[in-house]
Amino acid sequence: MNWKCKLCNFTTTKRLDLLKHIRLIHGHFGRVHSIPCLHADCPCTIKTWGALRTHLSRHHSQSSQPGNILSFTCIVCNSCSFDNERQFFEHLGGHLKKFETVPCVFEDCDYKVNKYTTFHSHKSRKHNPHSLEDFKTNVLHQYQKNPDEECDIVDDDNECGSVLEEDEDLNKIISKKVGLLLLKMESIFNVSNSCIDELVEELHFLTASASGPVIKEIILSTLRKHGCTLEDSVISELVKDLCRLSPVCAALRVEGPLSSQFRREQFRKEHLSLTEPVEYILDSTDNKTFQYIPILPLLSQLVDNRHIQNTILQNKRPADVSSEYKSFNDGSLLRENSFLCEDELKLPLILYIDDFEICNPLGTSRKKHKVTAVYWVFADIPATLRSTLTSIYLTILCKANDVNQFGYAKVLDPLLKDLKSFEDNGIFVSSLGKVVKGTVLAVVADNLGAHSIGGFVESFSASHFCRFCIGERSQIQEHEVGEGLFPLRTKSNYAIHVKAALSDPAEPHHCGVKRQCPISDRLSHFHATSGYPPDALHDLLEGIVPVEISLCLDVLIRKKYISLEQLNHSIRCFPYKWSDKTNCPQPIAPNFTARKSVGGNAHENWCLLRMIPLMIGDKIPEDEPAWEVLMTLKDVVELVMAPLHTDHTIGYMQSKISEHRYRYLEVFPEEKLRPKHHFLEHYPLLTTVYGPLVHFWTMRFEAKHRFFKRIVRQTGCFRNILMTMARKHQSMIAYHTHNYNHQRPALSVSQKTQVAVDVLKDSIKESFARKFPREDFVNMTNKATILGTDYNIGMMLPFGSTGGLPDFAEIHQIIIVDRTPVFVLKLLRGWYCEHLRSFKVEPTGETEILKHSELKEIYPMAAYNTADGRMVSLKHFICTSE
Repeated sequence: MNWKCKLCNFTTTKRLDLLKHIRLIHGHFGRVHSIPCLHADCPCTIKTWGALRTHLSRHHSQSSQPGNILSFTCIVCNSCSFDNERQFFEHLGGHLKKFETVPCVFEDCDYKVNKYTTFHSHKSRKHNPHSLEDFKTNVLHQYQKNPDEECDIVDDDNECGSVLEEDEDLNKIISKKVGLLLLKMESIFNVSNSCIDELVEELHFLTASASGPVIKEIILSTLRKHGCTLEDSVISELVKDLCRLSPVCAALRVEGPLSSQFRREQFRKEHLSLTEPVEYILDSTDNKTFQYIPILPLLSQLVDNRHIQNTILQNKRPADVSSEYKSFNDGSLLRENSFLCEDELKLPLILYIDDFEICNPLGTSRKKHKVTAVYWVFADIPATLRSTLTSIYLTILCKANDVNQFGYAKVLDPLLKDLKSFEDNGIFVSSLGKVVKGTVLAVVADNLGAHSIGGFVESFSASHFCRFCIGERSQIQEHEVGEGLFPLRTKSNYAIHVKAALSDPAEPHHCGVKRQCPISDRLSHFHATSGYPPDALHDLLEGIVPVEISLCLDVLIRKKYISLEQLNHSIRCFPYKWSDKTNCPQPIAPNFTARKSVGGNAHENWCLLRMIPLMIGDKIPEDEPAWEVLMTLKDVVELVMAPLHTDHTIGYMQSKISEHRYRYLEVFPEEKLRPKHHFLEHYPLLTTVYGPLVHFWTMRFEAKHRFFKRIVRQTGCFRNILMTMARKHQSMIAYHTHNYNHQRPALSVSQKTQVAVDVLKDSIKESFARKFPREDFVNMTNKATILGTDYNIGMMLPFGSTGGLPDFAEIHQIIIVDRTPVFVLKLLRGWYCEHLRSFKVEPTGETEILKHSELKEIYPMAAYNTADGRMVSLKHFICTSE
């Protein structure tokens, strides 16, 4: 029987040899990597070397003996099965802690007890030590299993050493692994180069000199053990060669490839695909520069990577007129782009531009070191992968003051030259054997950033402040966008406005346009009027939502439905679950009325808006107008955040936005509509242009800023800080690109229990047997991560619909069948509560088994027990159309 590595073709007859192979060949565990369990039928992934050894000891101690599978069955509940003693006795401990009576599990012993400590005292006194034969027959079951199922069997002619590259030997592999470890310390953990130099020096001393006497004693001990003798000079020479010629010592010695910062950089350039940043000079007198990472060589390197290439090709689908809007492929923006709609493979890119502080924004260095960053991502990879920070690539870093002084046209010039070449000439992809072209699909930014680079007015108190239409500010208080009184911006009227603004220096702008957009001026297939999608993060979650929550809460508190103390107590004591616990809101500050905002970040405001009906909804009368303003706002946010739309849901969004506007102005006549209210009214039409707008928000891009802030905080040096940040970022990208095999797996499970199908409940067993008739054993787990989304037992999933409203199902069990996640779902009936804008769920008594791939809605939710029953508050609107 052979063991086969799941990451390459290496095979061996010993499990220990496979462990050594994984440790050496497939790198280090930790924050970056995870690796699947060695056993083919185990779905677990492990992050540390110690955790892998523990996992093998706990869960696969008998697996190296093919033929027997042991299963422990609980004789109290008779519904659980465990593949080792530890899990079995932990389960029994759960019964005892509830003071349930548990009989002794060993043969010829009739002892029963309902106390945890007494049970374990009895086990220790009467049944220690014990063997497997000592358990009762109804507790321990042995199943015969084909040895072929224990591990992957390969043909004898499959060579063991195929993992090694042709031009590399083992010494080079070890040296490369040491280099990657040092790169990980520098780029992932932000260890300074001076610390790494000292570490290298100490490690070289320990491996080359200090360990010599120890190695000599080991050799002498081994020789004496086998009755051999050698001259002392021979042993000394052997010890010297072992220390001097070992791959680690050779790499770290003074003349070695990793001994200094310069040598390590040369080593990385030789062995890793590292795209170095290039410094461009803005003003040589004042030493003003910016960093640019050439996008064309980085694109060639990434697209040539077979994993990224496969992801793009698998997710690529032609633009088509569809009744559903799932991504930008379904929007008119792509359909009207003749360049990207061609049958030939084209790569659309998404740019992101934003300013961020790398120092304390409240300190003395405020704005002094403010940085403008330009990132980019592949538009054709799935949204779940596009949100990972390692899929967001850097292209420009520049001081924000320099951007304001010299303008975007000069700062973006090298990037736009490369993008123009990408449009016209493309890049050659050797693995595809052809040239691939592409262009910028959209530029994601907040409103200020989009207006600044797009050439629109940057003051939102101007008469024409909207980049989507030519409406005047005075009109937005009286008229809605849906009335058709706001002409949309087009390529033709934009050109007229640019020409008028440039021809009259006395007029700072014309109809809200100040200058030509540098991107649309240089690129043939991008235009300012359609290239800047709205940002729901800043418009809603950090704009309208905190303001309107504060206004409505002020009314509710003044009417004495609830006090601020009661509200804050509810916020603090609410039983948040899972992601809601991570993003739970903070208590409301006493001065929120004067500030006209509840503060908080986007996640906290979103969670507060969703949970506040469950916190205080029972205290508010159903006819309270301020409450209806808050609830219609909740409806609007759910619709905007939906990852799927149809023409019907877009029409529903339009009506809800209109209703919310009417209620808001009725309850707060003294408040004027803000520009973000006007932007929101454009959302229904913009959804037909860009697809679901949540795919273009700035949430994940802003999270990328933390990488650079951490560098600055741990480096503490501002001398050419832009170069430092750019180089460290590129080292991090090179590290991740080299280890792309070890990125987050599609299925990740930390713990599992192997169970025989026969011991499942009858209702589950029958349904399971119909769906998987050939399976005798399955792996069960309490939680799993599937395509980046966490699933736990007890979570809610939408399942079916009744009368156009979604029903729900609770995850009862998570089963892994041949590395395929399967959910055992308890079906629930959903009743919509209009006052709370939430669903009351009740059990139907029915059970359903579904694969993850069969789910129509993959985002789980939580149910909370309230005075009105068990309630589910949606994160986004669920489209129930077939």
